[in-house]
Amino acid sequence: MGNYFHVTTFGESHGVALGGVIEGCPAGLKIDRQFIADELARRATGKTSSESQRRESDEVEFLSGLLDGVTLGTPIAFMVRNTDAHSEDYEALKDTFRPSHADYTYQTKYGIRDWRGGGRASARTMLPYVVAGAIAKQILKQQGIEIHASVKSIGGQTEPLKMEDVLKQCREEGDSVGGIVHGSIIGLPAGWGDPLDDKFQACLAKAMFTIPAVKGFEYGDGFAMANMKGSDANDQMLIDDDSSLQVKFLTNHSGGIQGGITNGEEVFFNVAFKPIPTIGRGDRHDVCALPRAVVIVEAMAALTAVSFVP
Repeated sequence: MGNYFHVTTFGESHGVALGGVIEGCPAGLKIDRQFIADELARRATGKTSSESQRRESDEVEFLSGLLDGVTLGTPIAFMVRNTDAHSEDYEALKDTFRPSHADYTYQTKYGIRDWRGGGRASARTMLPYVVAGAIAKQILKQQGIEIHASVKSIGGQTEPLKMEDVLKQCREEGDSVGGIVHGSIIGLPAGWGDPLDDKFQACLAKAMFTIPAVKGFEYGDGFAMANMKGSDANDQMLIDDDSSLQVKFLTNHSGGIQGGITNGEEVFFNVAFKPIPTIGRGDRHDVCALPRAVVIVEAMAALTAVSFVP
């Protein structure tokens, strides 16, 4: 994933470890390892009753690319060992295709599949992206760029207490539920992105659709613009300074992107997650992906943005 800041990941849910290789990270960056640990803790399972009760330490081992915690400009290789995988819990799935999972499609494509916890199709395989995203955030922070995401709705409910009620009910019924995560990128300068193949929003959408369970993406006013008139949807502009042609936008229906290129306004977007396909009573799966997916959405947005750093 990415060009300037390229990430390759490896590993399966119940394999020895997951990890990645980052190429293109600039030299001289002091890595905040505590920040990386905090980001991984946001993704970790077992914190609430609506989450999988798998408990992993998720300690990152850096194998190359650092000297005394400072990047060398060479490829950064890292891994996180799996320590709480209960493969025997999945023994009965060896010869079974689960509805709405990747079991059948993986078997069809490769002629073999790792049935232990979903293998490469597991949401746990997003962990290396969280590590890489945490490093990308540190690069972007130096340029005054921040990434934020939050749960917008769960099961159609937008109020926190009602969302909690939905999660509780689904856990009691052995069911699952989906929802929407809202994200934003603040501080992007105008001019990032390309007119055609590498439009900023296209790269952002591709990154979001890399996340398991994502079914929809919109930026700016998104699908609501289909019901608007041009006079309402256009973002009117003012020239702040005639000498430098600095533009001020009065509205941001475009979500900070026009013609595939950032215009200096906030880039905001929504990501829709389907209900977790694993249902039934048990403690090794989530009721809802959203609480733990927030940090993943941020990581993928950071990896998108950092790939355009001049």
